[in-house]
Amino acid sequence: MTKRIKARHKIDRRLGVNLWGRPKSPYNTRAYGPGQHGQRAKGKPSDFSIQLKAKQKLKGYYGNISERQFRNFFRKAFKKKGDTGENLVGLLERRLDAVVYRAKFALTVFQARQLVSHGKVKVNGKKVTISSYLVSENDTIEIKDNFKQSVPVLSATQSKEREVPDYIIADHKKMSAQFSKIPKLDQIPYPIQMEPKLVVEYYSR
Repeated sequence: MTKRIKARHKIDRRLGVNLWGRPKSPYNTRAYGPGQHGQRAKGKPSDFSIQLKAKQKLKGYYGNISERQFRNFFRKAFKKKGDTGENLVGLLERRLDAVVYRAKFALTVFQARQLVSHGKVKVNGKKVTISSYLVSENDTIEIKDNFKQSVPVLSATQSKEREVPDYIIADHKKMSAQFSKIPKLDQIPYPIQMEPKLVVEYYSR
C-alpha cells in the first residue's frame, strides 16, 4: 500500500472536511486535526493559507495526486481558452481513474486508480494502465471481461453512497460507461465546496 493510498485515512482530519462524503470518514467522529495539537484553537487564516487549503482539497480529492502532476494540470488549464478554474476541474474529471470512480466501478478514487494500473480497464476497446490518461468526450470506458463479476466492482456498482453524474452514461450490466461531455464546476458532484478560483490565485502569486 502506497503512502498516497494510506493518506485517505488521514487527509479528512488534516483538511478538516469529509472530503469524499463517506459515512466511515474518521472526520465524522473526530472533527479536528490529527496529532497532539489537533484540538488546539487556531487563529484567523491568511489569504495564502486559504488558497493553499483549497488546492490541497482539490488535489486530495482526486487521489492525493502529486504536486508536480497537479501543477501540470494547472498549466494545461491556464493555456486553454476560458475560465482557468473551470478548465482545471474539467481536466481533472477527464482523468481515467476519476471517470472509473464517477461511473461507480470503484468505491474510492484510490480503488479506481488500482483498477487502472492493474490493467482492468479499457478505453475504446484498448487496455489503458495510466490513471492520469485523459478521456475525451464520447469515449467508452469498460471493465475487462474477466473482472466484470469481481467482488470490488460489483460492490461499487451496488453501493448507495453516491449516484453516477449526468455527464457519464453508465451501464452496470455491461460494466461500461460513456464520458458524454466535459462537466462544469456546478455539474460535478463534490460532497464539499471546491474553490478552483482560489487554486488559480494560489498558482498565480
